[in-house]
Amino acid sequence: MTNATRADIRDVPLAVSSTGAGRDRDTPAASGRFKRLYNIAEIRKAALSALPRPVFDFADGAAEDERTLRRNVEAFADVALLPRPLNGAASCDLSVELFGRRLAMPLVIAPTGLAGLFWPDGERESARAASVSGIAYCASHGSVCTLEEIAGTSVEPRWMQVFVYKDRGFTREMVERADAARYSALVLTIDNQLLGNRERDLRNGFTIPPRFGLAGTLSTATKVPWLLRMRTALPRLTFGNYVRPGHANDIASLAGRLAELLDPGLSWAEVDWLRKIWRGPFIIKGVLHPDEAREAVQRGADGIVVSNHGGRQLDGSPASFDALPAILEAVSGRIPVLMDGGVRRGSDVVKAVASGAAACLIGRPQLWALAVGGMAGVQHMLGIFRREIDRTMGLMGVSRTSDLGPHCLVPSRFGRR
Repeated sequence: MTNATRADIRDVPLAVSSTGAGRDRDTPAASGRFKRLYNIAEIRKAALSALPRPVFDFADGAAEDERTLRRNVEAFADVALLPRPLNGAASCDLSVELFGRRLAMPLVIAPTGLAGLFWPDGERESARAASVSGIAYCASHGSVCTLEEIAGTSVEPRWMQVFVYKDRGFTREMVERADAARYSALVLTIDNQLLGNRERDLRNGFTIPPRFGLAGTLSTATKVPWLLRMRTALPRLTFGNYVRPGHANDIASLAGRLAELLDPGLSWAEVDWLRKIWRGPFIIKGVLHPDEAREAVQRGADGIVVSNHGGRQLDGSPASFDALPAILEAVSGRIPVLMDGGVRRGSDVVKAVASGAAACLIGRPQLWALAVGGMAGVQHMLGIFRREIDRTMGLMGVSRTSDLGPHCLVPSRFGRR
């Protein structure tokens, strides 16, 4: 494939087949309405324009001074890519194997609660986009629809996020439902045992269900397309996985119940318990300390996600990319290590994989893309990542993701002040 052909392909949004490798499998996936959304930053701007400010900030914001959120993004600038163009990379295989499944590229849609607030049926819209694009989708415990309804999209592979609750019976029930719905992996999130102090939501008066206050109501009134799309969905907004016959199932009641269920006493004993009752790949998300990574391997975890919850929990914790090297050293290749937080460019994905990560999870970009186009928006966003990963690897002279490694990176002063 010539350089001219390589450039031409990238002028249109693409979907990726589930089989992964090869540009000959790329097909147009989105209309010209996304033409100006040529990178993730532009998608974010479009989401800001499309959403009421309180809804946008619910996704975009983080805890307290948001230092960890900013550092998540900035950390990638501290490493530069070291190209070897004479290696030649006329075509690039972006695919990776993860937990026995082949992904078209090293990306996973991260679990993000209330995606249905950004586009009607948002979770299933994103799941379908992930399926078409050949990547994994992780369902949130806090999805608007049920985990069974997400499974009904037939997205493969599909993972299920769980928390450990004070009511261990309810935790077991969620795990058993995921097993019955044939989810291929279970993701235990460990950094949400207390709710973070998300001050943008406090400033906006954001609540569940949304009550916007005067300023928020004025903002909402200017977002007519969102209001028209959501006019039937908003009254029915709920946490689908928590609905129980004979109980109050409005979202306010369920949100209160969810907060009460969180268990600050979460310990390794619960990890051992879940490992025993879940038969498939078991992944622990929210690991930042090397000792915790070592312990996770010893306790039978099949994978780790280095994550600070997008900076939404403990402000001042290390950026995920900063924490990644020590976690990789602690794990020593015994299980896959994934990374979540601050991924905004395909080059960020390449840097993470070159550092040793098996794949990256993306959360906020998915919600921004949902807000501007539903399933088509998420496909367009994933197409941007694919083209950027492909372009970066091509310019580096790297033909396969398996050829990426520390030799592709050097320290950089780009991120230094």
